[in-house]
Amino acid sequence: MKTNPRPAHSESKPTVAFPDQAALSRRHLRFGWWSLLVFLSLGILLESLHGFKVGWYLNVANETRRLMLTLAHAHGTLLALINLGFAATLPILPSENFRRRNFAGSCLLAASVLVPGGFFLGGVTFHAGDPGLGIFLLPPGALLLVVAVFLTARAVKPGSELRFGSMAKKS
Repeated sequence: MKTNPRPAHSESKPTVAFPDQAALSRRHLRFGWWSLLVFLSLGILLESLHGFKVGWYLNVANETRRLMLTLAHAHGTLLALINLGFAATLPILPSENFRRRNFAGSCLLAASVLVPGGFFLGGVTFHAGDPGLGIFLLPPGALLLVVAVFLTARAVKPGSELRFGSMAKKS
């Protein structure tokens, strides 16, 4: 059952989630779970490098590499969880702002690639203790993350109700 996405001001029809909203939620769930797997695996790899005392990772001269790879793992894991949280938040966001929601989702996905990617690439190659050029992906990624969080936080209204699937609020 679909309702009109833009009801007239005099009408007060209940809103039902749109297929586009469900697709957006599935996209973030898929991305969140797969990136969580990738970054948790990176963490296990880093722990293994540490446990086996691999010089490429542990030597004092490679401190920048160790820091950048650890930051890539930590930020990637956190952003994966934020994607899952965003997908869980979508059902309570007002349906009339789908473009903003979609834009926030795109910003979040881009940030989820740029931030850990910048740390990772900054750690793979580094020069005299400074991260590699990949670190320049970080500022645009951070800005996109701030935009996504701002748009999402702004869209959450007091008294919002869940609207789709088994998550619908019963009266």
